[in-house]
Amino acid sequence: MRATVVRRTALAACAVSLTLLATACGGSSDADTDAGGGKNDKGAATSGSSSAPKTSAKALSTSELETASLKQGDVEGHKVAEAGPDDEVSADGLKADKATCLPVVHAMYGAAEAGSKATTKRKVITDPKAGAKKSLKDMTDGEAEGALKAAFDLTSTLVALNAYEGTAGPDAFAGLKKAAADCAGGFTATVAGTKQKIVSITEEKVTGGDEAAAWTLIQEDEGAKAPFKLVALRKEGTVATFLSFNLAAGQDGGAKFTVPTEVVAAQAKKLG
Repeated sequence: MRATVVRRTALAACAVSLTLLATACGGSSDADTDAGGGKNDKGAATSGSSSAPKTSAKALSTSELETASLKQGDVEGHKVAEAGPDDEVSADGLKADKATCLPVVHAMYGAAEAGSKATTKRKVITDPKAGAKKSLKDMTDGEAEGALKAAFDLTSTLVALNAYEGTAGPDAFAGLKKAAADCAGGFTATVAGTKQKIVSITEEKVTGGDEAAAWTLIQEDEGAKAPFKLVALRKEGTVATFLSFNLAAGQDGGAKFTVPTEVVAAQAKKLG
């Protein structure tokens, strides 16, 4: 890669906004990660049945859900902000070519299933790494390429909390697990009129709340593949979903990044 091209691209990468990172999509990794940071063997997406009892829960109110939502300072090394209008996609704008896959599309964008009484959404992004000590004009090609990769090495997560009444929370969680298992071989989603091809869904390990599940999804666009992570966590009648994307992983066409367990753990702690 020519030095001038690398430097120009690195400068552009430094200007990537939180909104761009929060709305980007991708998915893949070679190891599973639990909420404690450990790694586990990866397996194929499994049965969607929920192991949780069908307890009748009282839905959190809007104010209670806001209190339980992540805020700046809750996740060390990350910035937290409320999701804005640009991060919203209405449930009506989410479709799948296979009806059974629709809960996965809903979870990716934090859309509620039937029975939800309140919703909150947050954007969480890792703090940028310390900048290079040299200016770009003084870097070799190798140094400039390294600076470019570092600039893109940011993981952004869209966190949605949906409060459900009665058994609707466990039902929504079980429905998502079943959809992920049924759609492991891929499907095509339509998001606000734009088609997104998901070529595979692979289950990972994660812990937290009353029950939790995680997956790596691979999105393909014109032959290029990009990874993203999807996590679901249920605490009583509240279901939290986390969609994570790492821009460097997307640029590298499948570079590794892990489930953001620190974000999941922080949210699980606030849910109690």
